[in-house]
Parts: sequence; C-alpha cells; structure tokens
Amino acid sequence: MKKILITGGAGFIGSHVVRLFVTKYPDYQIYNLDKLTYAGNLANLSDIENLPNYHFIKADIVDGEAMQKLFALHQFDGVIHLAAESHVDRSIANPLEFVMTNVVGTVNLLNAAKFHWKDNFDGKRFYHVSTDEVYGSLGETGYFTEETPYDPHSPYSASKASSDHFVRAYHDTYGLPVVLSNCSNNYGPNQFPEKLIPLFINNIRHNKPLPVYGKGENVRDWLYVVDHARAIDLIFHKGKDGETYNIGGHNEWKNIDLIKVICRIMDEKLGRAPGTSEQLITYVKDRAGHDLRYAIDAGKLQHELGWVPSLQFEEGIRLTIEWYLSNQAWLDEVTSGHYLKYYEEQYVKR
Repeated sequence: MKKILITGGAGFIGSHVVRLFVTKYPDYQIYNLDKLTYAGNLANLSDIENLPNYHFIKADIVDGEAMQKLFALHQFDGVIHLAAESHVDRSIANPLEFVMTNVVGTVNLLNAAKFHWKDNFDGKRFYHVSTDEVYGSLGETGYFTEETPYDPHSPYSASKASSDHFVRAYHDTYGLPVVLSNCSNNYGPNQFPEKLIPLFINNIRHNKPLPVYGKGENVRDWLYVVDHARAIDLIFHKGKDGETYNIGGHNEWKNIDLIKVICRIMDEKLGRAPGTSEQLITYVKDRAGHDLRYAIDAGKLQHELGWVPSLQFEEGIRLTIEWYLSNQAWLDEVTSGHYLKYYEEQYVKR
C-alpha cells in the first residue's frame, strides 16, 4: 500500500489530481497537504472527503520542521508537489512571497524526502509540477521542448525556474528519484476566479467589465485540467527518474479570440442577444514583462507514455462554462472578502 503526499491538493489543479488518485487507487493512502490560502478550497473535494483512503493535512510547506515531522509520522512513499503561488500579477506585487512558497517550500520538501528516504530510494518518487512560463516567451513560431533554455520574465516564473533547478540538483547531487513536468495554461472547474477564464465568466454573469491586457494579442496554449491530472498520473507511475515531461493542450489561442469565444457561449447560455457580452471588453494597461506567446511540444509525453489530450478547446470551454453556471454558489463564495479587495487593487484602480 502506497502513501502519497499531494501538496496544494485543495487548489485548482491539485484537487483534480487528489480526486483522480483517491478514486482510481483505493489501495493508496492519499494525503492532501494544503495551507488553505485564498486559492485553497476544501469544498473542491467534498465529493471524496469521506472516502477511507483520503486524508487532509493543514500545513505550510515553508515550515521546514513541520515537513520533517510529517514525513517521520506518515512515512510517505511518494510526493506530488503542486503547492505554489501561481498568479503573475500577485508575484509582481509581492515577489518575496513567491520566493518563500515556491523556492523555500520546495527545498523543505526535498530535504524531508532526502532525509527520510536516504536509506532506501527504491519505490520512492518526488514529482515536481512546474509551468511552461519558465521558458520565457516565443515569437510567432516554434514550441517549447524539454531542451528549451530557461528564460523566466516574471517573479512567478523565476521562482518556479529556481524550484525546478533545486529538484534537478537534488537528483544529481543526492540521487533523489525525481520527475518533473512543465504544463501550459490550465482551465476547467474549480479554478479561482483571478485567472482569465473564470474571471471573465464571473464578470459576464454580473455585467462587469472584462479587463484585457494590452491589445489581447498574447497567445497561450490551453490544457483542460482533467487531462493534466491524467498526465500527472502517467508521469508519476511510468516516467523515468530524472526526466522532464512537457504537457500541452495543443490549443493555442490569442487572448482576445478566446475571450470572444467565452462571450459568445455565455450569451447563448444566459439567453442574451449575440454580441452583448463583447460590449463589456475593456482594454487596460499591459502587464509588466508580459510574455507574447507560449506553446508546448508534448511529443515526448505522447511518444514515451502514450498521453494525448482528450478534449478540443471548444468542447472543453463549453463544459467549463456549464460547470461555473451550474455552481454559482461556489463562485459567489470564493469571490467574497479578500478576493474582492484584491480585484479592486488589480483591475478597478488601474
């Protein structure tokens, strides 16, 4: 019986990974560790929280002593590390918070794994989940591969790049059995509405402005979160030690084109006249250090492990919009309090 620690498991991607592992592997004991910041919501896991192989631990990965105690107590066989500060705008406002969580927190987990696994690495695995933003920005052509040099442009991507380097260093220096993945932009149910897609769905619901950075020309590759969880499952079980795997959705969209798709579907779902929601689009000052284009070559993952995304974007975005409209109570809950204050600071007062 394996004991797997999943960090950040109450967050957006983490909750989907926790659900997949708890339901797919009933013989595993799954430990969800989350600090429960603004983006961590245990309601994301209400459907599986009473299953016998699910356990929740409220803790902060920045607390190195606490991580050592947890490893000593539970004797984890594997770690899937998703806990991270991830919003670029927040990193610009407070870089040190990102250094602490994304860099120091990762090193604390590496130290705990190294110390408690040192006598026998057999059957152990430390899986670090990262982002394509560490690679910097692409022009109009080309793709990020696992060999693309790192070139981070924001405090967020710099902190993730640093954590990636530490994970590889612990593999090369101490022999720690690690795998890494770098994924493109995720979308789907349960995403905190500071990110583009749920933010705009929620704003359209309330007839609020849709703030578009610059001219909306930035291009992103969009990955449905359930497909990302499937990829993590494959890499954790079948990936090769020391290897990195890029995970992409094969769905490149300019921000403005994506927003217009959301507007069209929302008008349809809300019974509004076509073009109504597009009138809410408001162009705002571009984000500092805003990368032009991200695009992932996920060929290695496909060829070595057989993974391909299951949904095309228009199908995935329709499912996503339907989920948010069917879970308006969830949206209303997470958009109260501190989130409203943050929204005012980021978009209204610009």
